[in-house]
Amino acid sequence: MGKTAIITGAGQGIGEAAAYRLAKDGFSIAAADINQQTVTKVVQNLRDQGFQAKAYVLDVADRQAVFDLVDETVSDLGELAVFINNAGIAFIDSVIDSDPEKISRLFDVNLKGTYWGIQAAAAKFKHQGHGGRIINAASLAGIEASALQSAYSASKFGIRGLTQSAAKELAPDQITVNSYSPGIVRTPLRDAIDERTSQIKGISVAQQQANCLTEIGLGREATPEDVAEIIAWFASPSAAYITGQSLLVDGGMHFS
Repeated sequence: MGKTAIITGAGQGIGEAAAYRLAKDGFSIAAADINQQTVTKVVQNLRDQGFQAKAYVLDVADRQAVFDLVDETVSDLGELAVFINNAGIAFIDSVIDSDPEKISRLFDVNLKGTYWGIQAAAAKFKHQGHGGRIINAASLAGIEASALQSAYSASKFGIRGLTQSAAKELAPDQITVNSYSPGIVRTPLRDAIDERTSQIKGISVAQQQANCLTEIGLGREATPEDVAEIIAWFASPSAAYITGQSLLVDGGMHFS
């Protein structure tokens, strides 16, 4: 199996942390993001540290662009080993006030974008003929739905189902499909969530964040690096016998 990993949403947050973590494990990194400025900076930092990496700019909602990403990555960096469907967006609003255009865009990026990533990666893995790893970004909100995040929660529940279905279909080809389900992770996306939630609730951002901390057993938010460790494990030989699973990374917010 090759040592190239594609990571979508790699320009910041969890995707950026995963790019650094997998690079340390010897992967060549195809860092993909809709934001050219941020993903270019991540790749330059990786190269400055001696790692092999290349930036790709695309919108994961564009199915053909995702398939092109896989082909271009293999041409540029070599055989594909891991595809990480990390790109995602969120918005905060009540169910009845949620804007239809925002809902459609969120499903296009989060759920359909993950679908296209699975399709493109699986097709390439089948062509290569010796398996591979697909790793998807789910969420605690896809295990226990969050108020004011109806569309986001629905998309993440969908990703968990998609992960299981794809895992069952692709197992005969030695392609594993798993997902990670973060709780509260301090990223730019989380900053925006806290700001909008505090506005709706009529409290300060600091109070909103303090309220969330009371829900976390370990008493702190996750860092992107905490989640990147789980991603790296799914991509490692240690997880070769794991497929169809969604692993919570939430510091003890939810037990089942």
